[in-house]
Parts: sequence; C-alpha cells; structure tokens
Amino acid sequence: MLRRWLPRKNRELRYLDIVPVDEPGAITASVSDPAAIAAACEGVDAVVHLGGTPADADWNDLRDTNIHGTYCVFEAARQAGASRIVYASSNHAVGFQASSPELPDDLPVRPDTMYGVTKVFGEALGSLYHDRFGLDVVCLRIGTCYDVPPSDLRSLSTWLSPRDCARLVDAALTCPAPGFRTVWGISRNSRRTWSLDGGAAIDYHPEDDAEEFAADAVTREAEYEEAVRRHVGGAFAL
Repeated sequence: MLRRWLPRKNRELRYLDIVPVDEPGAITASVSDPAAIAAACEGVDAVVHLGGTPADADWNDLRDTNIHGTYCVFEAARQAGASRIVYASSNHAVGFQASSPELPDDLPVRPDTMYGVTKVFGEALGSLYHDRFGLDVVCLRIGTCYDVPPSDLRSLSTWLSPRDCARLVDAALTCPAPGFRTVWGISRNSRRTWSLDGGAAIDYHPEDDAEEFAADAVTREAEYEEAVRRHVGGAFAL
C-alpha cells in the first residue's frame, strides 16, 4: 500500500522485506538480522518500521520479529544517525480498554494478546529512544488496514484506507518535531470511536470513510456484535 501511495518528488525510498520486492535497490532480509538491518539503515534520514508478525502467533515468532526485530531496527536507525522512526503499533496495544466515544490517542496501554504485548514493547522502546537518544518517534495505533474494503460492523469504525495509511505515514514523517507520541491509525469514519485529534496535531487529515461500504458489511448475532464492540481490540479481547 505504501509503495503505491508514499513516493514523493525528492524522496528516495529504500525498501526491505523478507521476500524480494520489485523495486530498484530493494533489500531482502529479516528485521531480526542485526547486520542486515544496520546495512539497510546506512545513510537514511528516517525509518518506517512495519516489519513483524502481524497477529497473535507462536511466542517464538513474536519474540524474534516483534521484539528482537524491533530492537534491531531502532538501534540500527540510531547508529545510522536517523532522526525519526515511524513505528507500526496497533490498537491491540490498548485492546482491553473499554470502548467509548472519542478515545484519546494516548490511551494507556492495556494489551489484549501477546501480540498486543509486543506492540506495547515497541511503544516503550520508542519512548526510551526519544528520551535517551533524542529521536522523534511516532507510534501509529493502526486499526483495520487491508487492501480490501471493510467487511464487518466493527471495521466500519476502525478502518484505515490504503490512501489514508499513506497520508498518515507521510504526516508522521514530515511533521516538525513530533517528539514521542502515539496516534490512532484510522480514516475519517462516520462510526469511529477513536479521536482524530492526535492525527490533526501532526497534520494528518484523513479523507476516506468506511460508511460507503456499510451496505455490504456482514452483520453477526447481536450478542457477538455487542461483545466485539465492548473493547478497543474487538474479537482479540474476547
């Protein structure tokens, strides 16, 4: 999604993934390989860290990618002299928080899974690297972000469109002196319960609304829908 929307004039992007990427100079490596990540970060101004296991999984996988790998990225960025890290956190870092309207971006951590715990680690690491080393670190508490339309009632409130995802990352990269902060990663959804104030503070102004897909959203049993919407993390908190 970011390869499609993030390129800008006078911006040189360097891609890294565990599978080959069809882009000039793209690097094939794992975030958990310190030497490879150090080499990939040489000469960069900022790092967008999206790599990791993207759901609850075997602890060894979560530890190796989401914890050790995140440390490798932060440390490599620091050693390379990068001034900013944009970190893909998750709503699951606060998933056991009760849902309510206009939840703030800096909601205290309350993970709903071991996956959520690893995202709490990443946010804590970002706080440390800001306070101790002076890096600007923006942690994006991403909602429901896929390259397909939202398909259930919860995602009508938590959806982050591909275009808004790029707008969010671009804002996190370019806003002046953000310090350390957490920002919700959602679009301008009519049914949202998470505040857009933190995004506005970094000049993120989403334009898409999941409501256009409401007619096609799958409705499940009322008891299930109520349970899923009780907590920020949805079904992860059941």
